[in-house]
Amino acid sequence: MKILINAYACSPGMGSEPGMAWNWVSNLAKFCELHIITEGEFREKIETVVPTLEQGGNMHFYYNPVSEKIRKMCWNQGDWRFYKYYREWQWKTYLLAKDICSKEQIDILHQLNMIGFREPGYLWQLSRENGVPFVWGPVDAKDKFPVAYLDGAGLKTKLFMRLKNFLTGIQLRYSKRVLLAARQSSVIFSASSNSQRSFKKYMNIDSPLLNETGCYVQDHPIVDKTDKETFDVLWVGKMDFRKQLALALQTVAKSENNKLRLHIMGGGDAESYQSLAKSYGIADKCIWHGAVSHDEVQDIMQKSDIFLFTSVAEGTPHVVLEAISNNLPVVCFDTCGQGDAVNDKVGRKIPLSSPCQSVSDFAKLLNELEDNRSLLKQLSENCKERQQELSWEEKAKTMMEWYEKILRK
Repeated sequence: MKILINAYACSPGMGSEPGMAWNWVSNLAKFCELHIITEGEFREKIETVVPTLEQGGNMHFYYNPVSEKIRKMCWNQGDWRFYKYYREWQWKTYLLAKDICSKEQIDILHQLNMIGFREPGYLWQLSRENGVPFVWGPVDAKDKFPVAYLDGAGLKTKLFMRLKNFLTGIQLRYSKRVLLAARQSSVIFSASSNSQRSFKKYMNIDSPLLNETGCYVQDHPIVDKTDKETFDVLWVGKMDFRKQLALALQTVAKSENNKLRLHIMGGGDAESYQSLAKSYGIADKCIWHGAVSHDEVQDIMQKSDIFLFTSVAEGTPHVVLEAISNNLPVVCFDTCGQGDAVNDKVGRKIPLSSPCQSVSDFAKLLNELEDNRSLLKQLSENCKERQQELSWEEKAKTMMEWYEKILRK
């Protein structure tokens, strides 16, 4: 089977969109032959690693590079100017794909990343022209940021998010290329349950759930922490309003649990949050690690009791899957990709409501889990099975099943 994949950002040894695409193609290549069109920023890394892989012979890369100026716009999330250049890149990619299809007997065209729904590329148009089936996704098509959680954000941010919510609804309803791509798709994969609901609500499309990020299966021993004197809760993330660190600090204050220690890892305006912790009377319960290496994060995950993930706007956060890989139970909101990845066997979830209610819900959960260390140990042991279910290999097998199903039709 020959698959042509459009993956704007793709690189080994990275996280986010580049790492996500790399994990997809490097695992899919174990089962089929891939022709991958990507931007050229990571060409050197790709060409260093591919020859070392057993499946490397099934990975054929084609590069469509952009300027450094455009790359900077891409990395500056929220810079809407990038979409103009990204659309131009997609058109050039369509022309390149058309040339590849004239030389190779391609079986399926797959628009893989970036996962945002706003830019579906043009492989759907090539599909309409040559009859080759078109696959799109996983796609992130959440229709709204939960504005109740904008407390603490600046006026500019509040206005921006409300405008974005409005425009997202308009684009899901009326964007011509989005609707054309959706109608041409043999299947659209949703990156989260939120996205599933959007495709059903706006386009009446049943979209199977397939989170865009997979789990690395790791063989860490289960550490017995039932007799620990402290209850170590880990928070990891960039210190901005989406990640809701202030809510985590309020949760610690609300819990009034003297055994609880909140470990905070990540970059950003730590000073203002440290002042907030002091005002809540919990400065002595907070350990500020700052921005640390990936290995240090893994080490502290293995020593912690709970991973508290308070973010309200994500795709599928890789850090949550890393926690599961380290046998660390997760407490989070039941939304976005984390809501799909975390089940009752490996953690606990609360619904989106209001900041005040969420603080009470999180605090209650943390106190219950601290009081029931044997349950916490069971959740940790269950992470082994969940790692397998969410693994990259399982995701690649699921995708292959869909490819085969589409071709049988």
